Amino acid sequence: MTETTLEKNLFSRIFTTLKQAIKGDEPFDYTSGSIKKGVILLAIPMVLEMLMESVFALVDLYFVGHLEQSSYAIQAVGLTESVITIVYSVAIGISMAATAVVARRIGEKDPVAAAKAGMQAIIIAFVINTIISIFGFIYAKDILLLMGASVEAAEYGVNFTRIMMGGSLCIMLLFLINGIFRGAGNAAIAMKSLWLANICNIILCPILINGFGPIPAFGLMGAALATTIGRSIGVLYQLYHLFNGRGILKIIPSYFIPDLEQIKALVKIAAPGVLQFVIASCSWIFLAQLVATTGGDHGSAGYQTALRIMMFFILPAWGLSNAAATLVGQNLGAKQIERAEKSVFTTAKYNVIFMAIITVITLIFSRSLISFFTNDLIIQKIAVEALQTMCLGYVFYGIGMVLINTFNGAGDTWTPTMINFFGFWLFQIPLAYLLSKYYKMGPTGVFIAIPIAETAITLASIVLYKRGKWKRIKV
Repeated sequence: MTETTLEKNLFSRIFTTLKQAIKGDEPFDYTSGSIKKGVILLAIPMVLEMLMESVFALVDLYFVGHLEQSSYAIQAVGLTESVITIVYSVAIGISMAATAVVARRIGEKDPVAAAKAGMQAIIIAFVINTIISIFGFIYAKDILLLMGASVEAAEYGVNFTRIMMGGSLCIMLLFLINGIFRGAGNAAIAMKSLWLANICNIILCPILINGFGPIPAFGLMGAALATTIGRSIGVLYQLYHLFNGRGILKIIPSYFIPDLEQIKALVKIAAPGVLQFVIASCSWIFLAQLVATTGGDHGSAGYQTALRIMMFFILPAWGLSNAAATLVGQNLGAKQIERAEKSVFTTAKYNVIFMAIITVITLIFSRSLISFFTNDLIIQKIAVEALQTMCLGYVFYGIGMVLINTFNGAGDTWTPTMINFFGFWLFQIPLAYLLSKYYKMGPTGVFIAIPIAETAITLASIVLYKRGKWKRIKV
């Protein structure tokens, strides 16, 4: 066979795999097929899915960053997103439980039990989010003030916060239902739902913020409306594919009847998972508040700008690492422990390569990236410093994400919860406070504490992964 023929065959296989990953309409057995191909089939749509989630934040940041009172607007958006990370935490915690249980049942070749588990997870999400939405809507201004916003910034951003908190059910369902699809091995549907939601957000953002024809200019509030409407459309797309009966999960109305035993089993996995991300979220909230009180409105806006851009790169890496959760869950369900371990190693290798490339890009182009989102020179200076400092830990972030998803995919949600508790609350927060307040480094001290703590968390995760408790968890 000639070299040209080999190259054509290789290109053909790559193109076929990419097409299969994006379309998601061809079944693949993740418990027996090629591990590399399995990682690629899961990772490509998951990376694109998380890329779209990060674009939500950047689209809002771009348009509000060019409003007249941009420092107030950026601060309101950033602080609101910091609080909404609690909603993300609950959503991710429940979706992790759903992914773990659905993946395990699929690995055991029991799609009926997988479908029932997914629907019970949706019931749990509805109950929890009702409380969060009401509380967030009523106390929107108090939340911004508590986060360190000035009175002027809080008054300016209160309607944005009310809409975002009031519409948080869309956030939770978007994460949860995507978790159900990922557990079943259908990452393409999850990707497409966020693409649709994002396209709607990109179209609606400039229209609702600046006005268009008979549509009035809502300013900052328009960004919240666009995001909430976009996410709602994404959820409707998910529900259509969940109930059309064509996928591996066949849903019938009786699955929505509360099953207390199933709910208890899900809560047992989800509770530490929620706590795991609440711990991390509260740490980020504290850091945001610390930057706001030591750096003022411009310091806060600069940090939030850098954080948004960092998350634009981090979320795709999180999407790639999500492949480990599905592969570990399904292979443990099929009693294939060695394949589960190989899947973790392969996913981690790809994530390290990705994050190393992103580190170089960030260090070289940080100023250009920041200047695209804000015209304020003071905000730009602070944001560049923050981004270049935080990116130094990207490679460790990449490894840590894969290991955290490994634990969660196996149903071992307590291990990463304890890692987060010690890493964030007993190390990162005290270190950030010490550097910014005691050593009077201000926001710079917070920026330095982030990569140091994330590196320590990753090293602890490696040690606990090697102990192998995750292999013996029953779900």
